[in-house]
Parts: sequence; structure tokens; C-alpha cells
Amino acid sequence: MQTNIRAMAVIGLALTLAGPVPALASSPRNAAVSAPQDALGTARDAYRRGDHAAASRQFRQLAERGDPGAQYNLGVMYANGEGVAQNNAEAARLYRLAAAQGHANAQSNLGMMYQYGQGVAQDRVEAQRLFRLAATQGNAAAQFNLGVMYARGEGVAQNDAEALRFYRQAAAQGLASAQHNLGVMYKDGQGARQDDAEALRWLRLAAAQGYANSQYVLGTMNRNGQGLAKDPAEGLRLYRLAAAQGLAQAQFNLAIMYANGEAVAQDFVQSYKWFTLASERYPAAESAQRDQATNFRNRLVGRMTPAQIGEAQRLAREWRPGG
Repeated sequence: MQTNIRAMAVIGLALTLAGPVPALASSPRNAAVSAPQDALGTARDAYRRGDHAAASRQFRQLAERGDPGAQYNLGVMYANGEGVAQNNAEAARLYRLAAAQGHANAQSNLGMMYQYGQGVAQDRVEAQRLFRLAATQGNAAAQFNLGVMYARGEGVAQNDAEALRFYRQAAAQGLASAQHNLGVMYKDGQGARQDDAEALRWLRLAAAQGYANSQYVLGTMNRNGQGLAKDPAEGLRLYRLAAAQGLAQAQFNLAIMYANGEAVAQDFVQSYKWFTLASERYPAAESAQRDQATNFRNRLVGRMTPAQIGEAQRLAREWRPGG
């Protein structure tokens, strides 16, 4: 294998919105109706100890009395199928009740349902309206999701500067996905002047939280010497962290480094293993990268013994995230 194979292009903006906010939220102080905190606490305690049937009954009693925190939490349980049959339409109904009373988490989760058409007809304009209501209250997931919508031009006119503004709000609250996207925008000069130092600052914050995409981007920046001194060994370390979480791009670049003996002893067994794992994890939309990983793996075969190939296949087969 040629030793001049380079890392693949650095990951761009994450296109996936932040996930729904989980259960166990309380009622906002300005809610029209609010249950006694001990009643909500009893329901939350049941949820925490895994007694979802009891938690759903208790949340339902409070929700029927109009408590937005209980409506929200019961909505989460319907969305997840915890203690009740999974039902997105019922989850949306409950979120809507809580959202109307100003419950930011409910507004954010309902926005997600409109964004993806889960339990409601897809309506990205309504999604951004709800995200904006929650973002105004400081909901980090909603701020991030608004940023993604501005970056994509979904439900709003495409606007990188607005995307950057909302990512910064969420990033300041410690949301790793927002820190990552903010770092990538500074790295690429999207919505702001290109600034490697600012990119590194935000990417490092996200990577320190275990965010695989940021670990991968930082690995590539270290490997190529972008914005900092070239350090392939640090690139290798960061690729390993992201690869251990199953990120195909990191697994691919890690395989290249093992094949070339770059910052690590040349090891075709490890290279074959990581090429195999990468080829299995690239999504259908990235078929060209998946095929490239397969082709590079196959090019190793002529330089390996049958025993080495068998060992590499075993390692790939037995690999699990975190390993």
C-alpha cells in the first residue's frame, strides 16, 4: 500500500438535530397550573427506580389536573414507550398541552416531532417556531436545533451567521454538539471570519466531553498541522478515541495510519480490522467512502498471511463500541 494515502476530508457540520430532552423535568415557575413538588417528586422517584408503570399513573393524575411538568414527563414516556404503549401522537398531544403553558422542554420536544413528522404532520415552520420559543427561555437543545435549521435553510432562510449565533448560545451552556458545530464553522470560516484558534477552543471542549466527531476533526487537524503544530501521534490518539465509539471516518483514518506505520508501528492486522469496521459503519449515503475502505482492506490481503487475515477478521468480528 502506498504511504501517501491521506486522511479523508474533515467532517463538516453535523446534520442531525439534538435529541429530545429526557423525562424528569419539573414544572416552570410561571406555569398556569403546578402540582405540589412532593407529588411530582413521588412520580419522578418511581421513574428513577424503574417503576415506569407507577410513574406513568402518577404523572397522568397530575397531567389531567393541568400540571405542565407532568404533561411533559408523561409525553416523554409515551414517546419512549416506558410504562405505556409507545404512541407518538399521544406524546405530541401532551407536549402541546405543556408547551402552551410555557414549558421549554415540551416546546423543544414538540418542535422535534414537527421537524421529523413524528405523531404530527411534518411542518418545519412550526418546528422552528417552537424551537424559538424554547430557545428564548435558554433551552440549549432548541438553540442548537435552530442553528441547524439556519445552517440547512429548513423552515427559515439559510443564514450561516444566525446558525453561528444559536450554536454559540448552546455551546456556552456546554452542549457538545453545538460546541462541535461552532468549532467547525470557525475552522471553515462559515458565518464568521476563519479562526483556527477559536475552532480549536470549541472542538477541544466538545472532544473533552467524548464527542466523537470533534475527536475526529481534532485528530485530522493535528495530523495535518492545521492551526497548530503538526502532531501525527496526537492525531492517532484522537482517532483512536473516536474510532472506539464507532465513527467510521476515524476508523478509516486509523486504518491508514496502521497500514503506513504513521506515528505507530506498521500493523496490517490492525489496519485490516479498522478498514473492515469502517466499511461496515459508513451509511448508505456515503457508499463511495465505504467502497474505498473495502478496496484498501483488500489491497492488504496480498501482504498478509492467512493467519494474519484470520486474526484481523476475528478482531473485527469481536469488536464492540468502547473497545
